[in-house]
Amino acid sequence: MDKSLILCNCSETFELDAEALSKTTGLACSKVHSGLCTTQTEQAAKAIADGNAIFCCGQEQAFFEELAAELEAPTPAFLDLRDRAGWSDDAGSKLPKMSALVAEAVLPAAATKTVDVISEGLCLIIGASDIAFAAADQLKDYLSVSVLLTDDAAPIDERDYDVLRGHLKSAKGALGQFEVRIDALKQPSLAGRGERIWSAPRNGARSQCDIILDLSGGTSLFPAPEKREGYLRADPGSIGAVSNAILQASHLVGTFEKPLYVKLEPMLCAHSRAEQIGCSNCLDNCPTGAITPNGDHVTIDPMVCAGCGTCSALCPSGAITYDAPPVDATMRRVQTLAQAFLAAGGTAPRLLVVNSYGSEMVKLAARHGRGLPADVIPLEVDALNAFGHAEILCALAAGFAKVSVLVAPTTERDPLQKEVDLAQAIATPDAVDVIDTQDPDALSDSLFEAAHPAPIDTPVRPMGTRRQVTRMAAKALNPEADSLSLPDDAPYGAVLVDTDSCTLCLSCVSLCPSGALGDNPDLPQLRFQEDACLQCGLCHNVCPEDAISYEPRLNLVDSALEQVVLNEEEPFACIECGALFGVKSTIERITEQLAGKHSMFAKPEAARMIQMCDNCRVNAQFHSENNPFKGAERPRPRTTDDYLSKRRDH
Repeated sequence: MDKSLILCNCSETFELDAEALSKTTGLACSKVHSGLCTTQTEQAAKAIADGNAIFCCGQEQAFFEELAAELEAPTPAFLDLRDRAGWSDDAGSKLPKMSALVAEAVLPAAATKTVDVISEGLCLIIGASDIAFAAADQLKDYLSVSVLLTDDAAPIDERDYDVLRGHLKSAKGALGQFEVRIDALKQPSLAGRGERIWSAPRNGARSQCDIILDLSGGTSLFPAPEKREGYLRADPGSIGAVSNAILQASHLVGTFEKPLYVKLEPMLCAHSRAEQIGCSNCLDNCPTGAITPNGDHVTIDPMVCAGCGTCSALCPSGAITYDAPPVDATMRRVQTLAQAFLAAGGTAPRLLVVNSYGSEMVKLAARHGRGLPADVIPLEVDALNAFGHAEILCALAAGFAKVSVLVAPTTERDPLQKEVDLAQAIATPDAVDVIDTQDPDALSDSLFEAAHPAPIDTPVRPMGTRRQVTRMAAKALNPEADSLSLPDDAPYGAVLVDTDSCTLCLSCVSLCPSGALGDNPDLPQLRFQEDACLQCGLCHNVCPEDAISYEPRLNLVDSALEQVVLNEEEPFACIECGALFGVKSTIERITEQLAGKHSMFAKPEAARMIQMCDNCRVNAQFHSENNPFKGAERPRPRTTDDYLSKRRDH
């Protein structure tokens, strides 16, 4: 059955045109209600019972879900038209924007892949005795607690939890699977009269736990501690912070679903080859340390990954892609918003990319301020850093005039700015910007007052890999350009070869992870396909002659999809059979340096072998006077006569 929109203008505080919205969206619309959550609950219940309803109200979602539970009916879908479109000081028509939001809402949701994480409640509390014991006393009835003291307190006679003293040397893991190493570990004596004493210290003690409550006030045990699940850290001097951490710890028992945020294709990874380091974007920018080297590629610990999406946006080869939701699902949402807005009669839409924090700011701006302009469409994503240059260019190519990213306090600023800079270089600087404010009014003001360029005349909606989308979008946005200059760290560009230094050893070809560099099996040639080049640095690092450099650029002509010759030389003809092999200049240089000058090539017949192909060289060596393949003379086979001649009866 087709979905139907259940409309409510929230006590007549904004305008809704049911007939026009039904025409632009192709969905049935109810009459415009004014109080579905108060005086018109019977009509809301009827819509829920009928099924396939989309309630165009986000504020009272919990109320309608409870109503559905009472009716034993399926939970309806929800769409916020009020805060994102209706409540606005913009006098322009909100119909195109509402149509776009409805079109996005009916898209099928991508399934989320998860893995179960089990926490049995083993909690390690770290801190000074006064604060650690107080926390342990509150948690001992809910968790299995161990206390690691960091001060010189004496052991106490406590049976409800274990008390230790020492220095936490290292910790790794996440919720349900922490592993800790403790040096100078002391345990209280378990027998004897009088006060307890500490045992002798020992190093290298290892243990496991499900939760770590760090009240030491020292340096965090992990990078980006707020993103490490199961690791709770609070300032021991703040009663509120400690209480909040204790409360969170008490709830971390049971089985939890951990989303698998990213997908890894190791064969595409350009991290290293032959112990030469190439791309390290994900390693350098992962805030949690979930990504580590693993031979020629990297590996990702899904338990540590916090799903920020930085690695997906920065990966030049597509070896790492965001998968919660997949990249193509995000691009489809962007294209649907632009297409529906334009089809409903709107012009020059702008895209505002937000996460859950930004969505709350949009709601506050709508309720207490000017709201959003009629041409600004908010797109909520799970990970702002996963919205990289490819997604930005996809939006601009789809018809958006401008893309703005509203950062949150937890957003990784540097990687995001890197992607924005790249998008600005490919599009135009005024078509992309970052909004960094925590003031809803300032957000509204910046959007109302911001200028933006004209959108693309003929929108395109490319799909494919992020590199393919980038290329097609760039061609649409720059129809007259053949090549675009890019920042130095861009993942697109050309390989430049110093032909005077290059000896065509082809080391670069054997190590190129993307196949951008190739050879010719019939001629001494170094060939290059620019569209495939990742600018990873491997060929430069492995070149023994330092003959390779780079030019960051985006070549938009079709020749970038084809192989071109970067360097070639005349092959050498074998002096015996005439077969072509090797490079003429290299063979002549080796002959000049070795013939008559090296003990192995002192004789003319040995020096001639340098100028022979493989087959002729082996043949010449086999028939030479000092044949290195010649063994001792084979023994004569023994016959029957040999045996009979030694018998005495013959």
